[in-house]
Amino acid sequence: MTTADDVLKVLKSIEDSGSGKSVVALNWVGEVRVNLPRVVLRLSLPDFAQKQRDRIAKEIKQLLLKFDDVSDIQIELANVTNPSIGNAGHGEITSLQPIRGIKKIIAVSSGKGGVGKTTVAVNLACSIAQQGFKVGLLDADIYGPNTPTMLGIGDVSPEVSGEGANQKITPIDTCGISMVSMGLLIDEDQPVIWRGPMLNGIIRQFLYQTNWGNKDFLVVDLPPGTGDAQLSLAQSVPMAGVLIVTTPQRVALEDSRRGLAMFKKMNVPVLGVIENMTAFIPPDNSNKRYELFGAGGGQQLASENDVPLLSQIPMEMPILQNGNKTMPLVNIAPDSITATEFKRLSRLIINQLIKTKN
Repeated sequence: MTTADDVLKVLKSIEDSGSGKSVVALNWVGEVRVNLPRVVLRLSLPDFAQKQRDRIAKEIKQLLLKFDDVSDIQIELANVTNPSIGNAGHGEITSLQPIRGIKKIIAVSSGKGGVGKTTVAVNLACSIAQQGFKVGLLDADIYGPNTPTMLGIGDVSPEVSGEGANQKITPIDTCGISMVSMGLLIDEDQPVIWRGPMLNGIIRQFLYQTNWGNKDFLVVDLPPGTGDAQLSLAQSVPMAGVLIVTTPQRVALEDSRRGLAMFKKMNVPVLGVIENMTAFIPPDNSNKRYELFGAGGGQQLASENDVPLLSQIPMEMPILQNGNKTMPLVNIAPDSITATEFKRLSRLIINQLIKTKN
């Protein structure tokens, strides 16, 4: 089984074209994480070596793919002179910087797409707000930002003032929460084609250059997987914890396990597992439950990792308001079974993180 030491050992053969020294000896390769068949590493090059970036990255992939149990290689690119990305290439991680005015940060994550993670994040944020807390929602899914649509504000643009490091974004207030998303800054059909450092930059901008004001909670909706967005958040701000969203199918657990393991490795508290799409409740009989996607996945994931199964969220018929303009279920159907479960979940998380409202 390939280990991080094995990775560093083979990469010692890659040399800086100027000095002839190994990129490993120069501390240009660091923070190696092996989660087979995936290997993730940070490549931090000084300014004078940036012209070698593509060549070094290519050689890294060629060498690592020679391992029989490695098939997926992710290289995070960082310029060591850029303090916003940090000096991870030198064996260091930038110190966590709290966000002014934000008391608790909760991440909502999943190992794969299509499990309803954003639905959970949006309804959870709104439900916490309904209980008297000030809540912000950050849509960190830069490549697939659909939080604005779920909040019914896909055609709204936030106020952006200033330039560069002094630029400030004013979040949109809706449904009792303050929200910022890449989806508010680009056209609906515009793709986001960015490499790691650019994605890191916009997430940090959303964190630190948004006029959040004073908030009891900031809920962060992360993209699927274990990539740059997750690492940027975990290495930037102190998090109160992360919620792992999965579905009941046992086959869905593989990706969820990876996501949960990543946060544990990054020393981020895992608050628990949320099983979404647990069962379908027909509109003509609220006492019936149909387990369309199997059963037991959420409990298995929670038990394996010694964390609680916080909630099993059912499915009900879609409820629309104002034609095609969608709104969170907890806002438009607060008495529904699903909304009631979201409220129970939000109370559970609030009690877990803060015993008294401050």
